Amino acid sequence: MDAIDTTLVDWSRAQFALTAMYHWLFVPLTLGLGVVMAIMETLYVRTGREFWKQTARFWMKLFGINFAMGVATGIILEFEFGTNWSNYSWFVGDIFGAPLAIEGIVAFFLESTFIAVMYFGWNKVSKRAHLAATWLTIIGATLSAWWILVANAWMQHPVGMEFNPDTVRNEMVDFLAVAFSPVAVVKFCHTVTSSWVLGAVFVVGVSCWYLLRGRHKDFAWASIRVACWFGLAASLLTAHTGHQSGRDIALYQPMKLAAAEGLYEGGKAQGLVMAGVLRPGVDWSAPTNEERFLFNIEMPCALSILATHEADGYVPGIRNLLEGGYTLPDGRTALSAEEKMQRGRTAIAALADYRAATEPAAREAALKTLRANFDCFGYGYLKSPSDLVPPVPLTFYSFRIMVILGGYFIALFTGMLLLSRWVSRQKLLLLAVVLSTPLAWLASQAGWVVAEVGRQPWSIQGLLPNLAAISRLETSSVQTTFFIFLVLFTLLLVAELSIMGKAIADGPETDKPAV
Repeated sequence: MDAIDTTLVDWSRAQFALTAMYHWLFVPLTLGLGVVMAIMETLYVRTGREFWKQTARFWMKLFGINFAMGVATGIILEFEFGTNWSNYSWFVGDIFGAPLAIEGIVAFFLESTFIAVMYFGWNKVSKRAHLAATWLTIIGATLSAWWILVANAWMQHPVGMEFNPDTVRNEMVDFLAVAFSPVAVVKFCHTVTSSWVLGAVFVVGVSCWYLLRGRHKDFAWASIRVACWFGLAASLLTAHTGHQSGRDIALYQPMKLAAAEGLYEGGKAQGLVMAGVLRPGVDWSAPTNEERFLFNIEMPCALSILATHEADGYVPGIRNLLEGGYTLPDGRTALSAEEKMQRGRTAIAALADYRAATEPAAREAALKTLRANFDCFGYGYLKSPSDLVPPVPLTFYSFRIMVILGGYFIALFTGMLLLSRWVSRQKLLLLAVVLSTPLAWLASQAGWVVAEVGRQPWSIQGLLPNLAAISRLETSSVQTTFFIFLVLFTLLLVAELSIMGKAIADGPETDKPAV
């Protein structure tokens, strides 16, 4: 196996992370704001009040600005699989490419077709036909998210495939297993409902800005009521799907769970860290008994309940996962990282022997060895057990930011619904709500940091590490394109904020009362 420049791996990861995080600034607002504007247009069709039409059109204008920016960044993401991650694309392209192709052919064309009717068909089609176009636009956007998240969920938990040693590719054998795996379903539900929360926070924040300025008060309160009811429901659903996601992580990615909890030494009846500060400079892969927290507050047994649905359930920590020896849920004894790496090297060697062999008996023997050890194939590329430990502090703090802000948004929506008239007279509180708007993006990005940083070093969990997935490029080329994308995406973001700001400053076209 040729030596791989780790700097190239780092820069390739950084470039993809840059593109993905910029793209995700636009996607959740598209998903969340789209539903809010569709609800408002539904109110227009049901009540016949022109007020609701103008309200829907205002939020639709902001939706359109954001939608265009999201498309621009998303296209670049898909190209990067071929340019920067060509080994990954070769190894699993037959599987990973299928949901991406469906997203492009079916879902994207659905939303791009009906978005034209939504924007230009107000006076050309009936009310109900226009409403249908609006809902079909957001359904198309949501279906796009479904197929993208199916692809991502497969990277977290690969299923429905078989490895073909003749082509050195993984091939899909069960499309339904890939498209509807439990991990994919939960990831989709959690991601979409959290995007609804972001859209609702955005609507509430903009509306409170109008109240602060003493403008469009009826419009603002109507928007706040719709967004808060929708956002509260979405927040509760996000909390529920987040719990389900935690259970999946415990089953399929226990190292991610250990990193998110700062759990070095596992055991039974493990508590969930509600708040804590990690001790700086700790080597989380080192087999020592040093204290790893400056302080932490735990909810007793909560992590065991989350991971196993039992108060005294066993949850492995980082040390246990590296050393093995504990009993798995299916009764087998967990292998150590060293054992997995040795089996992985055996599988890689067997693949080379199979492809080099000319005698049927030799090929059959090599194939048997490969299949017996293929579940550890990806471990054979790793240099040390410490490679299996993701960046613990980043994963730990990102998880807490996501959870704490999720609870904050539940309180925000509830407070605005119960105390709206009192809040309207408190300028500092209105300002606090406006300033809370960026926190929705912070929570959303933190969730993706947990999902992606927490599964390092894997491009595909247990199957292909990053260092075996990248293209063989000059590091300087990746560095150059990184900074080009940084400048380009920043300009796009500035353009969006400028155009959005102007549209918000102009305000809606109505001041008519809602009732």
